[in-house]
Amino acid sequence: MTPAWLISNILWISLILLLASALCGKTRLASPGWALFGIYWMSQPGHYIAIEDYFNAALTVVAALFCFYLAWIVQVRGCRSQACTWASYAAAVCGIIYFPFAEIGLLQNWLIGFTTLITAQTLNAFYVPVSMESWNTLVLNGRTVEIILACTAIESIALFAGVIVSVQAPLGRRMAALLASTLTIYVLNVVRNSFVLMAYGWDWFGSDSFHVAHNIIAKAGSTVALLAIAYLVFALLPELLAVIDDLAAEIKHPGGDAA
Repeated sequence: MTPAWLISNILWISLILLLASALCGKTRLASPGWALFGIYWMSQPGHYIAIEDYFNAALTVVAALFCFYLAWIVQVRGCRSQACTWASYAAAVCGIIYFPFAEIGLLQNWLIGFTTLITAQTLNAFYVPVSMESWNTLVLNGRTVEIILACTAIESIALFAGVIVSVQAPLGRRMAALLASTLTIYVLNVVRNSFVLMAYGWDWFGSDSFHVAHNIIAKAGSTVALLAIAYLVFALLPELLAVIDDLAAEIKHPGGDAA
């Protein structure tokens, strides 16, 4: 096992350690898991800076610092609470769902192609004359939109799936919350893709149609939709809200320090 191998597989090693710590009750495994996860996130800002996506660059730095802090809580303060175990389990499940699509080209291309096809078929069902120029591009009125991984909603699906699957609650309610959230997210994402394509293709907002539709209206709509879905999940799984509150308290006062 060489240093180069460890560096290239740091993401998967971190997820395995986090999952093992939660499933096997080995809390100390979570500390190196969180630390390695933090190192992975710290390696990401350069990519976003290169494409001038400064918001996500800052977000990855925040994620890295959060991971390092959790590693410290577990290692130094000996956090063994249910909230810390849930956080490790949730992070591992989220990562195991999301990163194969982000890192493995074959899976990524399949998901993008499937979403492109579903979006085209949805619009055609409503007599919108959209055509697929290729496996990941849609054309309307001579204007082309490329579907990328961010257009598949896999990030939000992985997030909700991870926090729902990992919480301790009756299986029936967890499955209801999982289906309600993930299916709703995917359907609304297809609606979002369709709206952006129609707004851009038919020039609904003038020369800035794509920017207005994609970066303003669609993002605002997505935020409202995710908040509504989160409310539904909390209603179905009050245990989830309780464990999040416990984790927040643990982060604020690790080891039960006085306020």
